[in-house]
Amino acid sequence: MKAYQREFIEFALENQVLKFGSFLLKSGRTSPYFFNAGLFNSGKTLGSIGRFYAAALVDAEFNYDVLFGPAYKGIPLVCATALALTTEHGQEAPFAFNRKEKKDHGEGGDIVGTPLQGQIVVVDDVITAGTAINESIEIIRANKAHLAGVLVAVDRAEVAPDGSGKSAIQAVQEKNGVPVRAIITMDHIMEFMAEKGTYEKELALMKEYKAEYGLKN
Repeated sequence: MKAYQREFIEFALENQVLKFGSFLLKSGRTSPYFFNAGLFNSGKTLGSIGRFYAAALVDAEFNYDVLFGPAYKGIPLVCATALALTTEHGQEAPFAFNRKEKKDHGEGGDIVGTPLQGQIVVVDDVITAGTAINESIEIIRANKAHLAGVLVAVDRAEVAPDGSGKSAIQAVQEKNGVPVRAIITMDHIMEFMAEKGTYEKELALMKEYKAEYGLKN
């Protein structure tokens, strides 16, 4: 685990974005942890999250021309990431996001920001069923651009409930032939818990959950 990943976990815990307990997911599973990216809702937390996304993007070594943040959660994330790439890494990072409804006056269109041209990296919070990312891919293709990769906050690394034996992220990677990267994975969280040595009960539940629902290598 790299320094920025460890710092991200600490940051998420401090801001109660990452919690341990018992959480009922949309899939019907009861998870021993929950990550709520919606709680990155202040200037301070947004500035920090941008730094972590930027570090992960540089680490992933994506070759891209434009960053794309899908409405709505992806909009502040892509803005914060582009700003951090410039201030922290000295990289120019053109970005864009979409409107949910196409504007028929003024400049018109459904894309705000840099035109979607060339290689595009999608910046979003999570991939669950893959519906949102598929919508982004359709937008990118409609603009005759190419998907170069996807960056999200967390990879839960668990099999989808559809019986495929694959995770939602694996399904997106295989369907589109592009890499999907995350700032952290469930394994990173478990490694952090083990290092701290104060999460014995919670870590045991995480291991049970992974044994039952985690990806089988």
